[in-house]
Amino acid sequence: MRHRVAGRRLSRTSEHRLAMRRNLVASLFEHETVSTTIEKAKEVKPFAERLITLAKKGTLAARRRAIALLGNRDIVEYEDGKAVRKGTVIGKLFSDIGPRYLDRPGGYTRIIRLSLRRLGDNGQLVLLQLIGEGEGPKKKAKSASKKRSRRKAKEAARLEQTTEAEQVAEPKEVSEAEGADEPKETPQAQETDQAEDQQSSEATDETDRAEEKE
Repeated sequence: MRHRVAGRRLSRTSEHRLAMRRNLVASLFEHETVSTTIEKAKEVKPFAERLITLAKKGTLAARRRAIALLGNRDIVEYEDGKAVRKGTVIGKLFSDIGPRYLDRPGGYTRIIRLSLRRLGDNGQLVLLQLIGEGEGPKKKAKSASKKRSRRKAKEAARLEQTTEAEQVAEPKEVSEAEGADEPKETPQAQETDQAEDQQSSEATDETDRAEEKE
């Protein structure tokens, strides 16, 4: 059983897998896009990004390490039916591809699924590509705009909460103010009211007595 064994076998021996990985990554660095199956793309992507990270260092030790891992295949183009050498894969990696991603912390490649299927085994075909130069800042701008929109939404929610709290507190303040405007009775006024009540009660008692005598 293959418990805790990393990597995909891809129905190949270890030597065949190593050669396939080197050839696929070298073609990716040469053409900057490669069509392959999704299993191979997922297996090759970490190896390609590791080499790009070495190229970002740009040192002699990093260059020797990249040659040991990938090899140094020639880039050949045909002009007028003749093969012309245009450089090497490691040369392009360290002079062009590595400096392109100096400001990018990772994620140098991407996998795009295609609607095509490979004839024979009906395998899912994908495109393994290098990320372009102008695609990094756009994503940062989008993330910054998202953060700004979130902040604006939070501020709007806080304003709504404060306005609702003020609306709820205003009627209480008004009722307290109305109660404060009402005149309070003084002790003298209370005494006069009590005296008037006593006089009215005495008058009613006298009228009742006079009616009884009659």
